[in-house]
Amino acid sequence: MSLKKAGYKIRLVDKKLREYLKLFSAVSVEGPKWCGKTWTSLNHANSITYIMDPAGNYNNKTRAELNPSLVLKGKIPHVIDEWQEVPGIWDAVRFDVDQNPGFGKYILTGSATPVRKSYKHSGAGRIAIVRMRPMTLYESGDSDALVSFISLFTGKKISPFAADIDLPRLINITIRGGWPRTLNLPVRKASSVSVEYINAILKNDLFGGNFSKRNSVKLNVLLRSLARNNATTVSETTIARDITGEESKDPGSNEMIISRNSVTSYIADLKRIFVIEEIPGWMPGIRSKTRIRMSPKLVFTDPSLAIAALGIGRRHLIDDLNTYGFMFENLCLRDLCAYAEFYDASLYHYRDNSNLEVDAIVEMKDGSWGAFEIKLGENQVESAVRTLLRLKKKMASDGTREPSCLAVITGGGLGRMCEDGVYVIPINALKP
Repeated sequence: MSLKKAGYKIRLVDKKLREYLKLFSAVSVEGPKWCGKTWTSLNHANSITYIMDPAGNYNNKTRAELNPSLVLKGKIPHVIDEWQEVPGIWDAVRFDVDQNPGFGKYILTGSATPVRKSYKHSGAGRIAIVRMRPMTLYESGDSDALVSFISLFTGKKISPFAADIDLPRLINITIRGGWPRTLNLPVRKASSVSVEYINAILKNDLFGGNFSKRNSVKLNVLLRSLARNNATTVSETTIARDITGEESKDPGSNEMIISRNSVTSYIADLKRIFVIEEIPGWMPGIRSKTRIRMSPKLVFTDPSLAIAALGIGRRHLIDDLNTYGFMFENLCLRDLCAYAEFYDASLYHYRDNSNLEVDAIVEMKDGSWGAFEIKLGENQVESAVRTLLRLKKKMASDGTREPSCLAVITGGGLGRMCEDGVYVIPINALKP
């Protein structure tokens, strides 16, 4: 019997989790804290062990540290929640499924990736990994679900339609984020959740025992710099300079100094707790004549965290649409990434030596691909269409496969298909 919680909203990863439990002995569901990993896992489980249950002075964690196999007992599928607190659990699961083969025995949930040396075996072939993200607008019920993401790749015709959203509501949704527990909260209270998330990072509460302690002052200014440069290809050297204020400082200065190596290390830890992630650069073809710039694009796992890191609110974003534009791009990339992964596709960005940039490239497993420009306002659509058509022409001249989809994702307005075949789709109209 499932342990499904009352009021549970179906998530995109439910489908993959259900499939993987029939193919693998164990599935690891990983992603940021508060994104819903435990509730989703319970939707497929018959028993659970909470490693961080404080009962008995954290008895479950103590037992796991003494002998990880002690927390494997339970009716399958058996959930082991926050397994990364005792990395040896991974090896215990791997060993058990080797000795006692079977499908769908364990579901591991984790909000951090332990360093590789803390467990011995990769689990390849036994333990599958499912990445979970904060809720998309479709999952949270904020999308009208008028246009299927996958239908864009089939050239489906769409009739013009008006998006049922305005800028103030869109900003509220961005501030609230995709956290399941904030869906029904007023925007002011919802924003406090993201602020406390950032505070927990600064207090090292989210890093756990597998991480070195961090300087909270340096971590704070790093998060602010990442938020200022959200959804860009800014280098770690540039971030270090942004924090410092200039390339070098007088040794006697009280200004913040942080090295590039420190930035690299801090960013690596933020990735491991799923606060930020990289969107890699797209390489269209090995024989392409175009020089591609492969620097990854850094984004927050949810735009609400970037807003909280900057310490700004609704009024600031309404008055400064340039800043909000980057947060809107972060929101769209979050959703596009989730929709792409639903179809086992990959998300990239594109930039070449001619400074042709495209916000998102989705590449399907069969090699077909689509390009997406993200523009908040209707007044930016025309230039975005030109950019997409320029990319299409350049790829054709390089002998690259023709795109299956070209689309501009907007913050509202009129959804339609242009005469040149480019879609214009408000983000709140998309579904998987």
